[in-house]
Amino acid sequence: MSAKTSSSLTTPSPPPLSKSVIFATSGIGGCLGWCIVHPCNTLAVRWNLASMQGKQFSFKGMIQESGWMSLYDGLGAGIWRQVFYATTRFGLFETLRDKLHEIRGTTDFASRVVVGAVSGGIAAYVSCPAEVAVVRMSNDSSLPVDERRNYKGVVDTAQRIVKEEGIAAFWRGSTPFVQRAMMVGIFQVATLDQFKELYVQQFHQKKDSIPNVFCAAMTSGLLYSIATMPLEAAKNRMASQKRDKATGKLPYTSTLQTIRAVSSKEGFFALYNGFLPYYARCGGHTVSMFVIVQMMRDFYKSRN
Repeated sequence: MSAKTSSSLTTPSPPPLSKSVIFATSGIGGCLGWCIVHPCNTLAVRWNLASMQGKQFSFKGMIQESGWMSLYDGLGAGIWRQVFYATTRFGLFETLRDKLHEIRGTTDFASRVVVGAVSGGIAAYVSCPAEVAVVRMSNDSSLPVDERRNYKGVVDTAQRIVKEEGIAAFWRGSTPFVQRAMMVGIFQVATLDQFKELYVQQFHQKKDSIPNVFCAAMTSGLLYSIATMPLEAAKNRMASQKRDKATGKLPYTSTLQTIRAVSSKEGFFALYNGFLPYYARCGGHTVSMFVIVQMMRDFYKSRN
């Protein structure tokens, strides 16, 4: 067969996905992935905040006190968070990455890191109100009865925060949340692309296949779980804190002050309380989201 004939039989490259498909699949994948890992998030938040309440965390005690379904406390807020967070973070990342490639003619690791950090930070700030609601609703039933806020749902949580604390309370803990999201952008989104290529080169996997996405997502999920856990702990404490009844002051005022205060009072590794469910949440959401996104995009391509 001639080179000309062989070239004519080559399957043309599929057209790039539209921006609306990129953003939509990112958001839907984030929401579906979160439904799978939300119990891990609830467990991680409660475990991490237990020492803040001066008690030892017990999974058995939590279930006896609140029941199995309490693991889904705050699920509605978690899904709303993904609507804004996942859609913005992954949609912006791919859009900015591709635009930068058009300008520079190449996509290297440094550009992925910068784009991942920028898109992550923007997404976190946009979705911070939902994040505050997730933390509070997830942890409320584990508080002493006289300290519970007894939120009835996402709408009730939002209305009461505005009424009782002011709209600025929605961004309480936004600094560590944005910092964490920027780290996630670097370690999860940026390294995911790198690990995909690594597994293609070293293990001869097909790029963007389910095994390729799974392996890359698990690896990047582990890295960003280790790197971001202290910021996650700071964010949880700042988002759930209450003002001191005597002084009217908040105990935590900044990321660094929170980390220092926790490390001084409880030891540095108190920031890693709940790491196992946190990694299960991070790794699980990374895997489930990217696999779901890839499946949806493959299905869309097969239909177009």
